[in-house]
Amino acid sequence: MEVALELNTLALCDNRGEFTLLRDSRTDGSFLVHHFLSFYLRAGCKVCFVALLQSFSHYSIVAQKLGVNLTAAKERGQLVFLEGLKSCLDLVFGEEEEQPGQPSPLLFLSESPSDLRALFDFVRVSLSAPGSEAWAGPVLLLDDLSVLLGLGATPVALLDFIHYCRALVCCQLKGNVVVLVHSSEESEDEENELVVNSLCHHSDLILWAEGLATGFCKDVHGQMKIIRRVSLQQAGEQDLVQIYQYKIQDRNVTFFARGLSAAVL
Repeated sequence: MEVALELNTLALCDNRGEFTLLRDSRTDGSFLVHHFLSFYLRAGCKVCFVALLQSFSHYSIVAQKLGVNLTAAKERGQLVFLEGLKSCLDLVFGEEEEQPGQPSPLLFLSESPSDLRALFDFVRVSLSAPGSEAWAGPVLLLDDLSVLLGLGATPVALLDFIHYCRALVCCQLKGNVVVLVHSSEESEDEENELVVNSLCHHSDLILWAEGLATGFCKDVHGQMKIIRRVSLQQAGEQDLVQIYQYKIQDRNVTFFARGLSAAVL
């Protein structure tokens, strides 16, 4: 039997002080980013969204389908949005208008690829600004970390950046960090796989979307592996693993046990 379930029901993603890793292989896991963005905004959280993959209009259109107005969220100060594509182009072509004392968050493009302090400062200021305490809790959402590698950032710099974000958002502010990365077992990109594997070891929760090994199917779009890292809190304990198959629909995602889709039954 197919059941339409919210991802927060499956993954308990409303826990505070957690680092959630969204991982995809042989498929596009961006639907997870859209879910978390709409989920946290509806929950009244202050969200800093570092969007490196798509434009604001793209996320806004999808959010409207999910019942969330990103423009209104920005205007009321609930959403701080970094449009990475535009910032990259403006910085490369010298059109970035920097305000005094506020360098571009992507300053590493023109300076040192091992220094992401400007991006961290952007996150810190966004989530620690006056009035932020009025919201339910701070959230850092990053889509996607693999893009920073493609832009020249070093793996060590990326892992240091995530470490400091976790220390700030999860430990100090008691909020949540959600990061999307792409991975592939057949990939020859050793730096990306190093970053992915390192993040897996430090994540409280992993949502791993995988494409079907058998290829495309119109009734089953992929498999979701949900890994709750119990071993991080309790030494010697096994991590909790749940596996579902899913079908992406216009306004939600339908989950079902493997082999129990409507096409099979």
